[in-house]
Amino acid sequence: MENFLNQYLILICPIIAFIIAQGTKVLIRATNGKITFKDIFSYSDMPSGHTAVVTSLAAIVALREGMDSSLFAISFVFATIVIVDAIGLRNYLGQHGKTLNILVRDLKDDEFLDFSYPRLLEKIGHTPIQVLVGGTIGIITSLIGFWFFSNFII
Repeated sequence: MENFLNQYLILICPIIAFIIAQGTKVLIRATNGKITFKDIFSYSDMPSGHTAVVTSLAAIVALREGMDSSLFAISFVFATIVIVDAIGLRNYLGQHGKTLNILVRDLKDDEFLDFSYPRLLEKIGHTPIQVLVGGTIGIITSLIGFWFFSNFII
């Protein structure tokens, strides 16, 4: 079992980082009111679960394989794309959703739109601080996982 866990540490650390980030997000939402099942896999708010996963992946790959490995280069580029998407593109899509929701709401006489047009998400991106906190969770998770398996399991 110990060898199995050590072998799959590159997979385990990002999963744990995701659970911590999303769990924190649910706890924060719970303090602000009622939570739903959808909150577990929500797209926005503090902290960024996507960023926690990709930074944890890049960090554990750097620790296990080295920063000069091809696998680290791939995980770093992947993390960069996901983080830029979380801050930029998804915020832009949220602005579009908000604008389209306003336009549909203003077309009061059109029953087709009232019944068939889905309400679009308006908050699907992250602020830089949400991404920073998610990234910190990811890196710390990988550091602890690597330290634990290096000192106690192997």
